[in-house]
Amino acid sequence: MVERALTVFLAGAECPFTCSFCDLWRYTIDGPTPPGALPRQIDETLASLDVSSLARIKLYNASNFFDRRAVPLEDLPRIAELCGRFGGVTVESHARTIDKEAVAFARRLEGAGGGRLEVAIGLETIHPRASADLNKRLDRDRFDRAAAFLTEHGIDLRVFVLLAVPGIPAAESIEWTVRSAEHAARQGAALVSIIPLRGGNGEMERLAGLGLFVPPTLRELESALEQCIEWKNTVVTVDLWDVERLEACPACREQRVERLRRLNLSASAEPPVQCRECQ
Repeated sequence: MVERALTVFLAGAECPFTCSFCDLWRYTIDGPTPPGALPRQIDETLASLDVSSLARIKLYNASNFFDRRAVPLEDLPRIAELCGRFGGVTVESHARTIDKEAVAFARRLEGAGGGRLEVAIGLETIHPRASADLNKRLDRDRFDRAAAFLTEHGIDLRVFVLLAVPGIPAAESIEWTVRSAEHAARQGAALVSIIPLRGGNGEMERLAGLGLFVPPTLRELESALEQCIEWKNTVVTVDLWDVERLEACPACREQRVERLRRLNLSASAEPPVQCRECQ
């Protein structure tokens, strides 16, 4: 089932987890998020749009929704009230921040007449060495505990995994991305999004200079998705944000991107793009 969603990018406190691949700190403020700031942003956004046909709202705050420094505890009732009109609400938070407040927020949404809470967690990779080098302070066991906690309390799980993680040999990159997506699916993820790792934050360029990061190509992104398409119980999609930055054959780039868009919507396999220039 394809649902229409509204994604709201909220301005608030910076994430305390300084992951090497992240550039979201550019969209945060200095210091803690002031109480009332996030409800006001959500309220103003909803007031400016016709959301009657939208099934879901995604609240992304470039940090962690269940970090009290980023989302003040006293703001949660009002946020739940504002989002109660939607059938589903998605927030993003580090696995280490998942606790009883996630359950309390889910119940507030239900009390406001809204639908199920979905929490998006960045697993990134299950490659043990590369995972440690990301400086995310997350291992597989901690992710698994967070996933089990959400399932136990009737909260949906969405997971992000990366393609082209620094420290993983380029020849193994797709394999580890697929293995990471498989692990997320086994832990109950209803949706897994494959994100091709992009440069631009300075650290990726430094790692590239050391030979530890090779930017992914469009064909590699295709290959990763093709190996995950039509899984039972878990939908796998690819993130096409800044897809134009991925190296690709100029003769068939547009066709391949459009095919990926269709696969994201259909979750059904279809014939590959045929191109004389790059086959």
